[in-house]
Amino acid sequence: MVNPWLALTAGADPVARSRAVRGAHAEFVARPGRDVSPRVRAVVADSWRRSAAVLPGAEFTAPVELADAELDGYRRAHPLARALPLFRELLGSIADDGAHLLAVCDAAGRLLWVEGHAGMRGRAEHMNFVPGARWDERHAGTNAPGTALALDHAVQIFATEHYNRLAQRWTCAAAPVHDPFTGRLLGAVDITGGDHLAGPHSLALVQATARAAEAQLAAEPPVPPAVRTLTALGRDEAVLAADGRRLRLGRRHSEIVLLLAGHPDGLTGDQLATALYGERSLPPVTLRAELSRLRRLAGGLLASRPYRLAVPVETDATAVERLLAEGEVREAVRAYAGPLLPSSEAPGVCRMRRLLEDRLRRAVLGSGDAGALQLWVDAPWGEDDLEVWERLLVVLPRGAAHRGRVAARTGELRATFAQPARG
Repeated sequence: MVNPWLALTAGADPVARSRAVRGAHAEFVARPGRDVSPRVRAVVADSWRRSAAVLPGAEFTAPVELADAELDGYRRAHPLARALPLFRELLGSIADDGAHLLAVCDAAGRLLWVEGHAGMRGRAEHMNFVPGARWDERHAGTNAPGTALALDHAVQIFATEHYNRLAQRWTCAAAPVHDPFTGRLLGAVDITGGDHLAGPHSLALVQATARAAEAQLAAEPPVPPAVRTLTALGRDEAVLAADGRRLRLGRRHSEIVLLLAGHPDGLTGDQLATALYGERSLPPVTLRAELSRLRRLAGGLLASRPYRLAVPVETDATAVERLLAEGEVREAVRAYAGPLLPSSEAPGVCRMRRLLEDRLRRAVLGSGDAGALQLWVDAPWGEDDLEVWERLLVVLPRGAAHRGRVAARTGELRATFAQPARG
């Protein structure tokens, strides 16, 4: 029985195969609505269809979303960082031979590490196969790490099977890696090189490496730090929890803890005062009195010079941001309990509130996920959001049971917004 995840059958001519698939690719991208030639593997044909539905063309560079300090911080905190030494041990010698690259991506398809000979890395840079770039199918088309994430299965993508013409000089094999405790998809491990990777050995190698990484993660569970949590979404008064105790904070103390949680390196007195009071002229003793009362309430929480949190505080807003960074848009909407400290007028809090809501809403609109869109319009902050209702109407299948209700609500909102304002 032919393995559908392998690119070439035993004895196949890679040159002839590449030529045949290139012709099928040219036919398909010329008319994306047509059927894909039977010369193309079903797993690749399905991926081409998904790619054509969201990408503007068949030749482009993948976007780079993370760079410099932001990328370094994200990589250090990612669970796959603990498996990186194992990836290097099992695949590093291959990546150093001048003919291959080792790559690791997160569950959203962001490349975290791309390693190998400098010459190979330089060639890969021409198509943005670099750390921080987004290589899921929605942003890079058919490719081994992106398709492995889309199907949650190890896969090999050979040369002209790539949807993006810029990637068709390469062959790659990738396997997904899961959290051994929760089963959650963490990302994928990939090897990329030339046509010689199209044999069964490369697919078996990345599958074995992924299983070894999961076994290592299971044997070395992370030790959770002593973190306090702050619940501030949809609440005017935040709740600080630690060691089984819950402390309800007053509004000003809620703002202070939230602002300091968002600035782990600390804020000077002037910076904190501006974030809390804006340009209002208040004596320094006002802020010092608030901080003194907060110290008495939550002993050991605050440090000075600069003002900062002495222990880690995880906010529910940060949890939403993390889910968005991982591409889990629907879960992020579920975790979003409402605007951040909605009654606060502190400038720093208003900015954090606006940035989070704007980023979440953009992610919902851009996801094309009917479930995420429905969750948004079902919430009080989304029930009158015409743009999201319109997007939901577009992505809902024709036969969806509640499509009529969505169409009716969309029509009501269009009529409402079309009415001239009364003076």
